[in-house]
Amino acid sequence: MVEFEFWWLLVIPFFFALGWLAARVDIKQIISESTDLPSAYFKGLHYLITNQYEKAIEAFDNAIKINNDSLELHFALGALLRRTGQIDRAINLHIDLLKKRELTQSQQESVKAELAQDYFKAGLYDRAEELLLVLNKENYYQFSLNTLLEIYVKEREWEKAVETATELEKISGVSFRISISHYFCEIAVNQILNKKYTLAKKSLNQALEESINCTRANILLGDIHADDKSFEEAIVYWKKIEFQQPEYLGLVAPKIIATYQALNKVNEGLSILARFFDIYKLKSLLNVLYETVLVNEGPNQAENIARKELIQRPSLSALDQLFQAQAISKTNKIDNIELIQQTIKNTIGDRRFYMCNQCGFKARQFHWQCPACNSWESLPSEPADIILETK
Repeated sequence: MVEFEFWWLLVIPFFFALGWLAARVDIKQIISESTDLPSAYFKGLHYLITNQYEKAIEAFDNAIKINNDSLELHFALGALLRRTGQIDRAINLHIDLLKKRELTQSQQESVKAELAQDYFKAGLYDRAEELLLVLNKENYYQFSLNTLLEIYVKEREWEKAVETATELEKISGVSFRISISHYFCEIAVNQILNKKYTLAKKSLNQALEESINCTRANILLGDIHADDKSFEEAIVYWKKIEFQQPEYLGLVAPKIIATYQALNKVNEGLSILARFFDIYKLKSLLNVLYETVLVNEGPNQAENIARKELIQRPSLSALDQLFQAQAISKTNKIDNIELIQQTIKNTIGDRRFYMCNQCGFKARQFHWQCPACNSWESLPSEPADIILETK
C-alpha cells in the first residue's frame, strides 16, 4: 500500500494555481481577439442575418480596411460577393491576396480554394478545374472532387464524371450508383449518335452494373435493337422495365405498340399494354391504349375504354377521350361536342407538368436529369395536374 506523503499537500495548491493562471490567460486571449475585431464586422453580421446583403458587403469592406491582415474577413466578403453575383469583385479580391501578400502554404491553398469557387460561379470551368486539381489532397480532396464533378456534368465530360464520382464515393461513403449509371447512358447516347452501337451496348451494360434498376439503359438497348430491325429483342429489353421500375412503362408503351405493329401483331401489343394498365393504372398507358384502339378498332371500342376509365377514375383526360370518340363516331346528339372536347383538351394542356421533387422545376416534357437542379431521376415518370399561379 502506498504511504501518504505530507508534502503532497504543498503540491496540490501549486497545480491549482497553475490551472487558474492558464484559465486566466485563455480568457484574456479570447477577450483580446474579440476586441480586435472592428465594429464594422459586427455590423456586417447584423446585415447578413437580416438579409441586407449590400449593406453587409459595405460593412465587411470597411472591416477589411481597418483590419487588412484578417484572411477570414476577406473570405467572408468574397462569399458575399459570390452570393450577390458580383463575381468579378470576388475574383479580384482573391487574386490580390495571392499577388500582394506573403502567405503560408496553407493560406495560399485556402485562397486558391476560394478563387476556384469564384471561377466556378462565373462559369470559367477550365480555370476552376486547373486550381482544383492542384489543391492539397489532405485538406481539400473531397471539396475538389465535389466541385470537379459539378464541372464535368455541366461540361458533359461523362468519362471524367464517372472517374470523379467513383473516387468521391470511396472517400465520402455516399452512393453515386444512380448518377454513374446515367453518366454511362449519356456516353452511350453519344456513341449511338456516332453509330458506334457495339460500344454503346457495352456502356449501357456498364450502366446496369452500376445500378440494376437503370431503366434508361434498357430503354436505350431496346432502341438500338429496334433500329436494327431486331424487334423481338427490343421488346424483351422494354419488358424488363416492369421488373425494375414499372412506373416508367409509360415511356416505352408507344415503342412497344409501334414494334408490334411492325411485326403485324398489334393485338398482342394491345394485350400486353392492357395487362400493364390493369396492374399499374398509369395514365400514359391508358393514352396509348386509347389511341391505338381508336386507330385500329374504331371510335366505338375507344369510347368503351374512355367510358370505363371515366366511371372508375373520373378525370378530365378520360372525359376528353370520351368526347373525342363520340365526336368521331357522331353517336352523341350534342351539336357543340367538338367545341366541348377542344375546351377540355386546352384545359388539360395547360395543367399537365412533370415537377422535379428536388427543386420544384416544372417541365412539359420528361427529363432524366432536371434542367434546373441537375438531379437524376427527380422528375416523375408521369405528368401531374398542376395549376400554375398567375401574377
